[in-house]
Amino acid sequence: MIQDVDVAIVGGGPAGLTAATYLRRFLRSVVVIDAGRSRARYIPESHNCPGFPQGVSGTGLLRRMREQADAFEVDVTTGCVDAIACEGETFVVAAAGRRWRAHKVILATGLADRLPEVPWAEEAIACGALRLCAICDAYEASDQAIAVYGPGAQIGGHAEFLRSYSARITLLPSDDDLAHPAIDRARALGATLLPPGGTLEFDGEHCHYRTPDGDVHRFDTVYPYLGYEGGPSLPTGLGLDSDGSGALEVDAHQQTRVPGLYAVGDVVSGLNQISVAVGHAAIAATHAHNTLPFVPRTPGDGAGG
Repeated sequence: MIQDVDVAIVGGGPAGLTAATYLRRFLRSVVVIDAGRSRARYIPESHNCPGFPQGVSGTGLLRRMREQADAFEVDVTTGCVDAIACEGETFVVAAAGRRWRAHKVILATGLADRLPEVPWAEEAIACGALRLCAICDAYEASDQAIAVYGPGAQIGGHAEFLRSYSARITLLPSDDDLAHPAIDRARALGATLLPPGGTLEFDGEHCHYRTPDGDVHRFDTVYPYLGYEGGPSLPTGLGLDSDGSGALEVDAHQQTRVPGLYAVGDVVSGLNQISVAVGHAAIAATHAHNTLPFVPRTPGDGAGG
């Protein structure tokens, strides 16, 4: 059995839920297929999200956005998408043993952070010993002892950015590839470079870096920059274009090269921010609505009819 919907949305994070709310308020039928792995769930408390002057946790924000979507009877299915196939001018989406025929599809799958390969990573994120986004929360780490961990090709630029927040910046290279101008610039700004090949440790409150010769350095917070994995539900075989970093390429309406297939949020933008994802979603949902067949209102359609 296959269910017909106007729009299928892959991903139930801030971008996907925003798109769903917009589309239901446009009186369009929608399904959201959510694997439950939004990056927002890692946010202990964000003070960078518009409209929350006292801060909001990632799980708290997702809960509020889900409540808002539920108020407009958004159909949310838990699971990963198995396949998305073009079928004429529509798409067939399969997930969790169900299938939908959709006129439009919005990909809001996001990205998955590569975390240090340690059992305590999520515990350290929860208490702020590890932080994943300097743009989001470097302000909260002002004047702290901050370390930047990752490949030499990546950490120099991030250390430069963080140097405006603290005089105590340390680079923790995870490899021996240290011949990069950004590392030189960071060191010229006062950042300390420790020997590569050390190990990260966690004492329940702070992270430590143990160098190969046994020296231990303690930090208030560590930013790991180990890259990302693509969203778990990204379809294959649809001929989508991506840039050098793997981000999907879209037009001004967030539409990919496949007509009717949109991409929003972290899977598109290099600026991985909730506010950016929400903006993408509003643009994509509005364009999808405007290009779907017009359905005139008739007497008796709604509660006020």
